[in-house]
Amino acid sequence: MAPSNTSSTDGGSTPERAHGPDGVSAHLPGEPPRPGTHPVDELLPPVKLFSTGLQHVAAMYAGVVAPPLIVGAGVGLSAAELALLISASLFTAGLATLLQTLGIWKIGARLPFVNGVSFAGVAPMIAIAKEHGPKDALPVIFGSVIVAGLLCFLAAPYFCKLIRFFPPVVQGTVITLIGVSLLPVAVNWARGGSPGAPGYGSMRAIGLAAITLVAVVLCNRLLHGFWQQLSLLIGLALGTLIAFPLGLADFGAVKDANVFSLPSPFHFGAPMFDAAAIVSMCIVMMVSMTESTADMLALGKIVDREADEPTLAAGLRADGLATALSPVFNGFAASAFAQNIGLVALTRIRSRYVVAAGGAILVLLGLFPVLGSLVSLVPQPVLGGAGIVLFGTVAASGIRTLAEAGMESGSNTILVSVSLGVGIIPIAVPTFYDSFPEAVRTLMHSGISAGSVMAVLLNLLFHHVGTAHHTTSGQASGATVPTATPS
Repeated sequence: MAPSNTSSTDGGSTPERAHGPDGVSAHLPGEPPRPGTHPVDELLPPVKLFSTGLQHVAAMYAGVVAPPLIVGAGVGLSAAELALLISASLFTAGLATLLQTLGIWKIGARLPFVNGVSFAGVAPMIAIAKEHGPKDALPVIFGSVIVAGLLCFLAAPYFCKLIRFFPPVVQGTVITLIGVSLLPVAVNWARGGSPGAPGYGSMRAIGLAAITLVAVVLCNRLLHGFWQQLSLLIGLALGTLIAFPLGLADFGAVKDANVFSLPSPFHFGAPMFDAAAIVSMCIVMMVSMTESTADMLALGKIVDREADEPTLAAGLRADGLATALSPVFNGFAASAFAQNIGLVALTRIRSRYVVAAGGAILVLLGLFPVLGSLVSLVPQPVLGGAGIVLFGTVAASGIRTLAEAGMESGSNTILVSVSLGVGIIPIAVPTFYDSFPEAVRTLMHSGISAGSVMAVLLNLLFHHVGTAHHTTSGQASGATVPTATPS
């Protein structure tokens, strides 16, 4: 499902990087793209920029507010403090997204790459909260997040060199796992979000998710041009309107929300630095870096701009810097949001400025909680119906990449089958690694990180260790070999 609504003048080959020494500037709104302007660098008209950016916010909103809700509840925050923590997460996610899409110096991937609060850190942060008690929990968490962010920033130029271990067969496996790993999230949303939610698993919730799914599919099939690109937003709006008479949505959150709130630096106290907490969050950050690398490679495939070493290093630096600065404004670790990759593939809008507009909207939602409460009106079942389309699109992109990788090779078949199997274990049986050491649980609890590590290790085994005798077959299958230029 290759995005192709805006064509490049070079017939589809990767153009010069817009942020390189010979970068190509974006054209002005309303003008046709200049010769040589890549769709990633296309600046859309204001109305289209806002509406498509809002789609990205709608797709990621639940993922941004869930971690602070869980951690805040674990710490025992009051309703007012919990609202502040959610606003901080929206604000810092917006800043991180702006940094990724627009970039400064060698920081920011300059791709339509959304950053938000990392789910990988939720369990360790809850453990830290239990160990240090309500008073010191957040200061200790914020201190460990700052150190982990600095580690990510400093390690970025070295970590990105792992790209040579991500040939097409590995990329396709990881992209497929990203989609497959997210599908259970969409199914859970379709049932109502969490087992304790009113009406969880009811036919009303599942029916609402089905209506939203059908609406998104029909809009994508029957509408054309700009309206087709808004199919997700139309489906979300329709599902939300239907939810009100069903009793699955209400305006209570809007009535209780503050109109405006400036972020208060270190509102919960100055950061505290605990060795065990720092080690725990640094491990989480390494896992997040692995997932961000996989997500950037996936996004590069979808937008037809290769995520090479400089792009990966710049993206990881943005992750690290945003993570280190986020606790200043009471936010948590920043990481890639894979669901938005599916939205790019679905809408075929590749402009990074669209995602930057989404980042600006997130900043406003953090500053104006009443606006954030309006977005929160979208019920979980509605998000679930749309999520099935989004996450399935990511998996389909991975399958397409695997088809191009040369699956006639027996070693590639083993690599894909074992990596997918290992990646699906924590999805199929979430408690599988509960008896393992904490470091193993942190790495393997995510199907994306577990499958990525396995795919890289098997690629090393089949295509790097003692591969001189089958270099030719390795090149034919898209494998990385010591003498070859990375794909």
